[in-house]
Amino acid sequence: MPWLWAAAILVTGIGAAWALFLSPADWQQGETVRIMHVHVPMAWLAMGGYTGLGILSIMSLIWRHPLADLTARELSPVGAAVTALCLATGSLWGKPMWGTWWVWDARLTSVLVLFFLWLGHAALVRAFDDMERGARAGAILALVGLVNVPIVKFSVDWWNTLHQPASVTRIDAPGMHVDLLYPLLVNALGFSLLFGAVVLARTRSAVMERRVRALQTARARRAEAA
Repeated sequence: MPWLWAAAILVTGIGAAWALFLSPADWQQGETVRIMHVHVPMAWLAMGGYTGLGILSIMSLIWRHPLADLTARELSPVGAAVTALCLATGSLWGKPMWGTWWVWDARLTSVLVLFFLWLGHAALVRAFDDMERGARAGAILALVGLVNVPIVKFSVDWWNTLHQPASVTRIDAPGMHVDLLYPLLVNALGFSLLFGAVVLARTRSAVMERRVRALQTARARRAEAA
């Protein structure tokens, strides 16, 4: 954990300084392009995190792994937070670029659905007194919602949307100059490390909480037996 937190803070700090002070403004977007150094990593984490949630749900349903249940339980609030940041920064960018905070096109609507899926999973796993029942219900919801991830990714290719097409993950060549691309990738790495550190810290706390509850239950039973 200390090494992960240190790496996350270091890389994020370097990426933030690079994006804010060293990276040039875009010839079309001007200084507004700096919002992309947060928006794009948040979008990647929203989709990648939900894919991870789907993998944890498969582990939960097939192998009944308790750590998968705990990790999924702690992952969903963090995933909801990064998706909310993705939507918020996208709106901040959209107002000067598109002239509006929001449009109901395929990309924005599918990301909003993804946000509600994160929130739904976070609420559902905590809606049952029996944690195992909540974990099973949340895993089913996560797997059903997994179909939305490719919709988010390919929505700009499948439909005519206001949102710009992929400019970083193109197979032939990225549609960004390296002066903008490199700090974006550093920020993506830094935010990914932060995301992992937060989820790991939350999962570790959940494991310790479960151990404490188990000890308290055992002590209560011994006291009743005595």
